[in-house]
Amino acid sequence: MRRQPIFLVLMSLAPLAARSQATPLAPPLASTRQGQVEAPPLFVSTDWLVQHLRDPNLVLLHVGAAGDYPAAHIAGARLVSVADLSVNDTARKLSVEMPGADTLRARLEALGISDHSRIVVYYAKDIVYQATRILMTLTYAGLGDRASLLDGGMGKWVAEGNPTTADVAAPRAGSLSPLAIKPFVVDAAYVQSVLGKAGVSVVDARDTVFYSGSRTGGSPSAPHRAGRIPGARSVPYSTLTDASLRIRPTASLREAFDAAGVRPGDVVIGYCHTGQQATTMLLAARALGHPVLLYDGSFQDWSAHTELPVETGAPRKAP
Repeated sequence: MRRQPIFLVLMSLAPLAARSQATPLAPPLASTRQGQVEAPPLFVSTDWLVQHLRDPNLVLLHVGAAGDYPAAHIAGARLVSVADLSVNDTARKLSVEMPGADTLRARLEALGISDHSRIVVYYAKDIVYQATRILMTLTYAGLGDRASLLDGGMGKWVAEGNPTTADVAAPRAGSLSPLAIKPFVVDAAYVQSVLGKAGVSVVDARDTVFYSGSRTGGSPSAPHRAGRIPGARSVPYSTLTDASLRIRPTASLREAFDAAGVRPGDVVIGYCHTGQQATTMLLAARALGHPVLLYDGSFQDWSAHTELPVETGAPRKAP
C-alpha cells in the first residue's frame, strides 16, 4: 500500500491534536552519533562533557539514588529525581504526571536552571528511563533545544578514567521566563481515537511479559488489568540499550522498530506503566526521525478505564 507523506499524516491528525491540544514532538535534524550537527541534540558524548564541564551556563543533573550521590558524582552535578519534576494526580489516581507550567518552572529554577542554561542529564547507574523521563520533561518545558542526555551515563564517564567527586556544590537557584510548554502529551481519549489510523503507531515500551498479559503491572493493592492497548506494537525499552547502557546504534534501533511493525515516518505514541520507560523508547524513536507523543497516564490510566478494551497474547509482528 502506498505510504502517505508525513505532512499529510500530521494534517490528518490535526483535528484530533487540536481537540486534545497535542502536537507531535518533531524529530531532531540529524544524529550526533553519525558526527553531524543537530538541533536540538539528543545526546552528548563524554568527550563533549570533558570540554564543557566548566562552562558557566552548564547545568548538570545527576539521576540516581540520593544515598549514593554524596559519595560519587560528576563535579558540579545537582541531584534530581523523577519525583522532583513530576506530580501525582490524586483525583485520577495517577502517578508521575507532568506538572503544570508554574509548578514546573519553580522546580526547574530550584535546580539552578535559567534562561541561558545548557542542561545535561546523566544516569548514575542503570536506571536509564528515569534520566530519559527527566530529559523529556525538560523538552516539555520548552527547554529541549538546550537539554541533552550524556551518552552512556556516569558508567561510561568513570570507565574512561574521568573523575568523580564527593564535594556537593552549594545550591544555586536559577531564573526562568514563563515556560513555553510543548504540548506533546496525550490522554486516553486521544489514544483511543487514533487506534488503527494510518501513519500512527501506538507503541508499548513495557517488557514483553506485561505486553502479552502473562504478568500484570501496578501494585498489590492496585493491580493493572492484564494485557495491552489493542493494536499496540511492542518495543521494550530494555532492548534499546547495549551492555554499557548506551542507546543502540541507529541501524539496530531501526531493526527493533521495523520488527514491531512501526513504519518509517509514523507518529509514535508511547506508553508504559506510568510514563517513564516509554520515554527511553520515544528517545530512540526521535533518533530515527519519528514525530512522537507521550501518553503520560500510560497503562495505569488505560487500565483504570474499565470501559476501554485490552488485549493479550504474543507480540504483534510486522505485516
